[in-house]
Amino acid sequence: MPPLSLYVHIPWCARKCPYCDFNSHAAPEQLPETAYVDALLDDLTADLPLAGGRPLQSIFIGGGTPSLFSPESIDRLLKGIAAHTPQVDDIEITLEANPGTFEQARFESYRAAGVNRLSIGVQSFNAEHLQQLGRIHNPDEACRAAEAAVALFPRVNLDLMHGLPGQSVDQALADLKQALAFDPGHLSWYQLTIEPNTEFHARPPQLPLDEALWAIQEQGQALLDARGYAQYEISAYSRPGQQARHNLNYWQFGDYLGIGAGAHGKLSQLDADGQLQISRRHKQRQPKGYLDPQRRLAGDELIALEDRAFEFMLNALRLTQGVPSDLFNARTGVSLSMVEALLRQARERELLVSDTARLAPTPQGRLFLNDLLALFLD
Repeated sequence: MPPLSLYVHIPWCARKCPYCDFNSHAAPEQLPETAYVDALLDDLTADLPLAGGRPLQSIFIGGGTPSLFSPESIDRLLKGIAAHTPQVDDIEITLEANPGTFEQARFESYRAAGVNRLSIGVQSFNAEHLQQLGRIHNPDEACRAAEAAVALFPRVNLDLMHGLPGQSVDQALADLKQALAFDPGHLSWYQLTIEPNTEFHARPPQLPLDEALWAIQEQGQALLDARGYAQYEISAYSRPGQQARHNLNYWQFGDYLGIGAGAHGKLSQLDADGQLQISRRHKQRQPKGYLDPQRRLAGDELIALEDRAFEFMLNALRLTQGVPSDLFNARTGVSLSMVEALLRQARERELLVSDTARLAPTPQGRLFLNDLLALFLD
């Protein structure tokens, strides 16, 4: 069976950002922390029989803004998870944090609770751009949070966007240089996109022209490479050994339990005939509905054999180096020969590397990833 991870969703934010299409909700005056942690642990208990006793390789607490929860609640959550599930000795435990919720003692308490990787949603160090993005923090708070994080946690990710409304090439590179000044082990650096069902979609801002976006991408990647950060995924850059293990499990089509409002999970099991069955489970999106055990599970569907190639490629081809070819059969239960004609077509179009031992995009394939993935849709 594939490696197993756990995703925990905490759906509240101080306020909804205009670009965000995640399942997040403005926080009430009093967060129901106790009731929600109880629901998370109950949810985990219900899903565990599907995991087959596999140990957790990683835990990712995302949102929303998980750092709105007190360290005491995060500690109770992690202790409850450990009591219910086996875990590898070097498990990676990530917590997403907002610089606007930064307090030194709070960060120290998260670390004491067992969090060993902090992911900070900086987005920009420019005051004007932060205001346009609806962020609740200012540049000084972002700097203090980043500085404290790298001092306290062995693994740190800074989340940074580019291609912001009215952003120049120099401003985008200044943001990147400021992030690099803190020497984090990992950077998520990606272009702002306008998503449906967001405020930016209803009232689109003026984004930089394509020429500027290309210059930002090209010069930014050169800067990251010069500073020792390798691009291992479309928007992920890391120093050696600092790749996000949790996200790598997603991209390598591993398994994961998903608990929390709107959380999704993917699980593999063998049926009575020894055939691999892969299912996706998702939970009720609304926090109040999620707290009701009878309404918690919103869906549980099998991934059909004919859909598994696309599902696999959608993840694996995000990786710069791709994956070994034999992982396709191991993770999907489908023979690679079933898509051989599509692979040949992708290689002829120079979208996939010619090495048949690996499924990996070429540089051109990364630029035209949607075209590459479209080959596996039928």
